[in-house]
Amino acid sequence: MTHYNLTGKIALVTGGSRGIGRSIVLHLAHSGADVAFTYRSKVDEANALVAELQNMGRTSVAFQSNAADAKQSDEVVQSVIKTFGRIDILVNNAGITKDGLLMRMSEQDWDDVISTNLKSVFNFTKSACRQMMSQQSGKIINIASVVGVVGNAGQANYVASKAGVIGFTKSVAKELASRNIQANCIAPGFIETDMTEKLNEKQKEAILSVIPQKRIAKPEEIASVVCFLASQDSNYITGQTLKVDGGMAM
Repeated sequence: MTHYNLTGKIALVTGGSRGIGRSIVLHLAHSGADVAFTYRSKVDEANALVAELQNMGRTSVAFQSNAADAKQSDEVVQSVIKTFGRIDILVNNAGITKDGLLMRMSEQDWDDVISTNLKSVFNFTKSACRQMMSQQSGKIINIASVVGVVGNAGQANYVASKAGVIGFTKSVAKELASRNIQANCIAPGFIETDMTEKLNEKQKEAILSVIPQKRIAKPEEIASVVCFLASQDSNYITGQTLKVDGGMAM
């Protein structure tokens, strides 16, 4: 596990209690950051992660919050600033899928995915960037998806939300660059999560056939790129989308 030096930094990760988000929280903490994170429903998972970080000697706070709700999002950001005094790193990771072909997709499934995956990024970035602007420093890292670059049948809502995150990130990067704030995207390919574990062998073979590296990534491989973008080593990188996908979308 590669660790960048994030000692003394304060990070906020949305959707941080499980999957890729949990791995990001742990990697940031191992690199020296104190980490606050949000979660939607599973209190036990969140509390266990807080305890794990505290055992490392890090300070950690978990907030049960709906990332799609602007008021709740702002309250989380203000609580982090009140607790830690600053926010150095914001990782917008909260996301859901409600897949289906467009002709059968309900308006509710469209709205839910756009709100959770795209509006949440607006909510947290808007609230956190004010603090970052006053600090004259900050790192905003948005978790998009490789399908936001190439598209995917049966995921019009998810793809639209992730393509939106990529475009949003470019605009924010331009707005905040003069304040020493960098905003970048990571576009993961297929990752080992609860979702991919449910796939059958035939489905897995179909996925591997489109990945030049012929393997599915581990969540840690996304988290380590987050730590790079959160570190001083990436100070001259902004508005970029790093595809971490084993060569899927060259």
